[in-house]
Amino acid sequence: GQRREEEEHHSLETFTFYLSEPLSKERVEAFSDGVYAIVATLLILDICEDNVPDPREVEEKFHGSLLEALSEYGPNYLAYFGSFVTIGLLWFVHHSLFLYVTKATRLMGLLNILSLAFIGGLPLAYQLTSEFAEKSHNEIEAIQVSCVITFFASIFQFAIWTTALLNEEETLHAFARYGGKEHAFMFAKLALYPCVSLGAFFLTCLLSEFSTAIFHLMQIVIPFAFLALRIFVRISLTAIKSVMSLSRRKVVLLEEEETCLSPNETLS
Repeated sequence: GQRREEEEHHSLETFTFYLSEPLSKERVEAFSDGVYAIVATLLILDICEDNVPDPREVEEKFHGSLLEALSEYGPNYLAYFGSFVTIGLLWFVHHSLFLYVTKATRLMGLLNILSLAFIGGLPLAYQLTSEFAEKSHNEIEAIQVSCVITFFASIFQFAIWTTALLNEEETLHAFARYGGKEHAFMFAKLALYPCVSLGAFFLTCLLSEFSTAIFHLMQIVIPFAFLALRIFVRISLTAIKSVMSLSRRKVVLLEEEETCLSPNETLS
């Protein structure tokens, strides 16, 4: 019995030490940038292959007007730009995350690979959502698949930051650590896509009639939310600090009043 416990304890130590071993940060960033670039290229290849009008069709159906022919594919282009913005913002979050990571571990590399696996599914999400213009009957399922892909791609990025916080003195810059200058902003930035995609998923389940409008609203709101995120974080932090300072002042005033009172008055 003691021998089995020693072997299990030894194997557990080996496993945790294996996951905490350092990994080349430059290799992780280079591999991630390559995957993001390939996924973005697949998007433009899809739209060039399926959504470019034939010259004969332009001449016969649209009387030689290329702009009118392209306007027919407008919803497909909007779906492409929405998917490309999603890839770009997720890359921006990934870049901001590894900007403050000083040392990567194998566990962080594993989580990064899982995130990239769902990033690679974004062209599938584009193909599903580009069919909205044809009034397909599977709009809810397509939106839910897109929300699930975006959720897991972003939640694994959040997991990388959470893993780095467990050993923040070695893996994170002082600005991104708990109580650091950029800690709250990084938390809000990494939590934005998981919260919005999860909220859109449940809203489409409850309000299935407005599923397309909810999805397009999510694609429009998130870029503006990223622009206003730092302002919102600063306002919320100042509000929290002011509330905490007011509560501290009240405590100090009560303590001063108690010290000013005589022992008989305090007993009464």
